[in-house]
Amino acid sequence: RIKQEWNFILECRKKGIPQSKYLKNGFVDTDKKILDTYGKNPQLQKRHALPDEANKEKNKFIFHLSGEQWMEFPDSLKEQIYLKEWHVYNTLIQTIPAYIALFQDLRVLELSKNQISHLPVEIGCLKNLKVLNVSFNNLKSIPPELGDCENLEKLDLSGNMEITELPFELSNLKQVTVVDVSANKFHSIPICVLRMSNLQWLDISSNNLKDLPEDIDRLDQLQTLLLQKNKLTYLPRSLVNMPKLSLLIVSGDDLVEIPTAICESTTGLKFISLKDSPVETIVCEDTEEIIESERDREQFEKEFMKAYIEDLKERDLTPSYTTKVLLSLQL
Repeated sequence: RIKQEWNFILECRKKGIPQSKYLKNGFVDTDKKILDTYGKNPQLQKRHALPDEANKEKNKFIFHLSGEQWMEFPDSLKEQIYLKEWHVYNTLIQTIPAYIALFQDLRVLELSKNQISHLPVEIGCLKNLKVLNVSFNNLKSIPPELGDCENLEKLDLSGNMEITELPFELSNLKQVTVVDVSANKFHSIPICVLRMSNLQWLDISSNNLKDLPEDIDRLDQLQTLLLQKNKLTYLPRSLVNMPKLSLLIVSGDDLVEIPTAICESTTGLKFISLKDSPVETIVCEDTEEIIESERDREQFEKEFMKAYIEDLKERDLTPSYTTKVLLSLQL
């Protein structure tokens, strides 16, 4: 039921349907007529559609590639160095070509859900890159040269399952506002992340964190901190010293100590504890099959959490004082 409701909410968001259309008395109305009515309304469609000419002009600078028939990038790509965006997903591509250094106008590099095993050092040549998404690939490490992408604003390394640390050189990414390193194997928050002075959103859920650094409050611009599905036993009081932190999500099973100051904070912090449900262990001879099922589960949980956070933001009656909520969820 939960999955059905959140999938419906996600579909409504994609179509731009306002929350008031599908929420009745606080409950989600999954009536498909809402989607059908919106799809048949030319006025609403027109409002969200760019003119054909503008679309054509924009698409000249965007490269799209998807499908498991692709095991490497097409040769013709190296001739299109004017491109500003790459959107490559659900392919069997394992490597990014070194000639990516020629794409000096590249702003967006979306490479989610492929088989990429490493990033080339040439990625540091992309001085204008603003978005890098290599989530749900097979990365085990990140090259220090990524720290040369001085204009990077969003970094998504989630779902690679094997990354344990980030190079200190990433401390140079002073424009980054969003970092997602969830579903990996971090034992602590990387030092370079603590030095990203403009960071506003940090998702380091589904890792192996046992504690948080006492100087986490140096992230004075941080607004959202996602820590669920780790091995935290306590939270440091320094979290209260983060003036802009408004949403803190943790898992409740291992926590034995939560500073009273966090629950009584007058900064508007919403502290949410999600009670973990033990995941059923499946014995399987094919370990890759286990990994894939784990990735699928992580993807679903990330979509669920994103929709949940968006829902929190949209509630008209969200209290301005600290809210402590305990939810028991089986995902």
